[in-house]
Amino acid sequence: MVDIARATDEARSVRKANAGEAERLATVLARAFVDDPQMVWIFTDDARRLDFLQRGFAVFLRKLYLDHEETYTTDSVAGACIWEPPGTWKLGVADQLRLLPSMARIYRRLTPRVLRALMKLESNHPSEPHYYLPFVGVDPEWQGRGLGAALMRPILDRCDDERMAAYLEASSPRNRMLYERHGFAVTEEFFLGAGSPPLWRMWRAPC
Repeated sequence: MVDIARATDEARSVRKANAGEAERLATVLARAFVDDPQMVWIFTDDARRLDFLQRGFAVFLRKLYLDHEETYTTDSVAGACIWEPPGTWKLGVADQLRLLPSMARIYRRLTPRVLRALMKLESNHPSEPHYYLPFVGVDPEWQGRGLGAALMRPILDRCDDERMAAYLEASSPRNRMLYERHGFAVTEEFFLGAGSPPLWRMWRAPC
């Protein structure tokens, strides 16, 4: 665990990520989510989960998220925060076809399970204009030092300036409490499938 002074300096270095950092961003997100309740439910093999996550995040970053130019990190890539601007969250047919071969190579027999989870996430996604936060994660060594909040701040400030809403799905009670501190409110509890842990759809109304 890094000390508070170092973490404070790191939080001040929040910036937009660039395309050349896809692999490093994927690694830090995989480390952040390896014990996430939803990821544990989807990828039940503890020994392979980190690899599934790292390779999957790398594909989505390279082929989708980084194109939106609203992914944030820090100078040491201690965490990553992925935002999708208004009107861009829904995958079109072309994007789905572009991602599917890579997903099949990575997830193999788990591909249908992953696709069902993604469909469930999209099933009740709000139609109102908003910034969407699919993932924010901090490397375990840096967690508990305010970096997650710092990574979200640029777009939350923009939402306030533009009077624009924001939306996300909280994957654990701990994450839900973090988001509540930043103005998000639960709109629905839901489940990815039979026996999965709960998630919460959360909406942040414009100020």
